Amino acid sequence: MGQPNSSFKKTDINTPYDAGVAQLVEQRFRKPQVDGSTPFASSIFMKIIFLGTNGWYDTQTGNTPCVLIETQSEYIVLDAGFGFYKLKDIISSEKPVRLFISHLHYDHLIGLHTLPLFKLSQGIDIYANKAIMKGLRAFLKRPYTSPVILLPTKVRFHTVTGDSNMPITFETAGLRHSVSCHGYRLHVEGKIVTYCTDTGLCSGLKRLAKDADLLITESAMAPGDRSPNIFHLTPEMAASVAAETRVKKLALFHFDPGKYPSLDSRRAAQTAVQGIFKDTIAANDSTVINI
Repeated sequence: MGQPNSSFKKTDINTPYDAGVAQLVEQRFRKPQVDGSTPFASSIFMKIIFLGTNGWYDTQTGNTPCVLIETQSEYIVLDAGFGFYKLKDIISSEKPVRLFISHLHYDHLIGLHTLPLFKLSQGIDIYANKAIMKGLRAFLKRPYTSPVILLPTKVRFHTVTGDSNMPITFETAGLRHSVSCHGYRLHVEGKIVTYCTDTGLCSGLKRLAKDADLLITESAMAPGDRSPNIFHLTPEMAASVAAETRVKKLALFHFDPGKYPSLDSRRAAQTAVQGIFKDTIAANDSTVINI
């Protein structure tokens, strides 16, 4: 199947992730370049910023999962691994903040422990499937963390099932994981962004990915790994799904730090799948994609 010729515009920060945050904030106010390539150019109204790209635990390659979609009208946050804390230095307006949680493994929740650092006058809306909402609300209480009633930012919870039309239009489907886990297909400013993390091959992944402008999915397993792990993907599996479902661009993240100990090992995964799906990128913390 032929692949589109478009390429990713990204900022690839190879410094420790705290330095990456500082550079992200600096870029927000940088003037556009002549060729419009500056990730935060004022003419670009939607950008995807990777704040955490490790799975399982933090290392010098990055924080645990968190992805920000910033549009002209809102901030959409995908999962709240420890990369979530960086949002306090990025959110600079009173646009709505909407957080989507995929599942209850701690590497996707631990960033919520930093909510006392946030002072968002607009509050934050958290969306999660009915199957995990009770556990999510229990996590945001003592003895695990500060209860939401004491936070300086107002937190509002929204339970979602099936196809949902709320202030933002999206679809959700169950994924193949060891616990209840859901992916999201977001309709944002005329584009479709699909987010499916912590999953093996399954119909939910393929349904949500179909014809998306950008598929963000995991690559916890190493290239060529043939171990019987049905709950995660190799980069080849992810690329095959992208080709089968005719997505325009594929971003790999959620790298197991034990199998991807360096950024070079991520780049090797990206290279390994070019023949399957050309428009693939292995994301790092602070990678920015404009679509």
